[in-house]
Amino acid sequence: MRTHRQAHHTGRGRNRNTLRAGAVVIAGALALTLGACGGDSDDDKDKGGKDAKESAPSVQLPKLDGEKLEVAAVWTGAEQANFKKVLDEFGKRTGAEVTFVPAQDPIINFLGSKIAGGSPPDVAMLPQVGAIQQAVDKKWAKPVGKEAQDQLAKNYARGWQDLGKIGGTQYGVYFKAANKSLVWYNAKVFENAGAQEPKTWKDFLATSQTVYDSGVTPLSVGGADGWTLTDWFENIYLSQAGPEKYDQLAQHKIKWTDPSVKDALTTLGELFGKKDYVAGGADGALQTEFPASVTQTFTGGEQPKAGMVFEGDFVGINIAETDAKIGTDAKVFPFPAVGDKAPVVSGGDAAVLLKESKAGQALLTFLASPDAAEIWAGQGGFLSPNKNADLAAYPNDVQRSMAKALIDAGDDFRFDMSDQAPQSFGGTPGKGEWKALQDFLKNPKDVAGTQKALEADAAKAYKG
Repeated sequence: MRTHRQAHHTGRGRNRNTLRAGAVVIAGALALTLGACGGDSDDDKDKGGKDAKESAPSVQLPKLDGEKLEVAAVWTGAEQANFKKVLDEFGKRTGAEVTFVPAQDPIINFLGSKIAGGSPPDVAMLPQVGAIQQAVDKKWAKPVGKEAQDQLAKNYARGWQDLGKIGGTQYGVYFKAANKSLVWYNAKVFENAGAQEPKTWKDFLATSQTVYDSGVTPLSVGGADGWTLTDWFENIYLSQAGPEKYDQLAQHKIKWTDPSVKDALTTLGELFGKKDYVAGGADGALQTEFPASVTQTFTGGEQPKAGMVFEGDFVGINIAETDAKIGTDAKVFPFPAVGDKAPVVSGGDAAVLLKESKAGQALLTFLASPDAAEIWAGQGGFLSPNKNADLAAYPNDVQRSMAKALIDAGDDFRFDMSDQAPQSFGGTPGKGEWKALQDFLKNPKDVAGTQKALEADAAKAYKG
């Protein structure tokens, strides 16, 4: 993945008004809804999977016959294919010729090269709050037009609108959201082991031991992609240290040498440091990319390489590449509570206009509409922050429950911490937070050394 290139960071001087305060209350609703629908599978498309194109369009788009539009994103595989279906529908409705431009991480560097060469894409899907800020600082980004703003006002909670604003001006349209606080498990492994879905971190460690005792390695970790490790840390930190500390660390108002960071790393080390709990050991995990961390959890019959894998709702995309059915073979529970409350960390991808044009503005308008959201929703592995997207578009009850929990949360959520950081710290392979946490995975006893490395890199990045 990045099939789901979830976001990682860039940006200086981020717009702090975009980061909503408040406790993360999605967790309770999510626990209830996931528990209520654990038996549903992708086969229940008779209840959902609505084809959005069968309905009357919710938004009117201009005729753009002959107009050419390039849209860049880091999505690959199934995510890229599903996004192309959205772009294809836009092309059918408007007559525009839309081309998908594959981008690389970090996307700001990719766009910088394109712009320097005189060939920027018209629209880029930016997976970090900080990336929007940086695109504005570099004077690449163009403001969102009135028609798209009208769609945002009608279809989005204020918090999701504000995430796309810089200095009070709307530059981003958040199209794809993510709930990055989920643990997916192989139902047959749990059944054979007699394991139960845990609610607390203590229960989670006990469940892992139960799976281990049954002869299956408990966890699959995609450590080759450093962003998965930042997500592990963020969930533990948010639940254990609380939302105020989370916001302070996200803004580097407290240092990474703070005792709260020590506590979170120590907690994570309880898991990573347990012998034979991670598939392939630390060395194997560091060579395992995210997609493989999912597929190896749901292949191999009753002896897969691991019983559980942590990551967001987009895990469903990779499960779809196996024979496992979501809701029957592959089930999910909320990330366990380490402190008083279970965490919910959100991520997202925003469309940003880089070249002013009628076609580009029309695409932003379309992406802010329920129509566009419902197209990808029907393919699975996707959540929309669009509150007017029909939940019936999602292919099964598990995904419908996730989408409903996201919408019901309104403005009350926490955005991915590393996606708020400067790119050099929170969003660059082999550097900063990604590298420090990969080193920690290899040596989870070195909490102090990890803190020191994190703070040294953060101090440079935030200063710059």
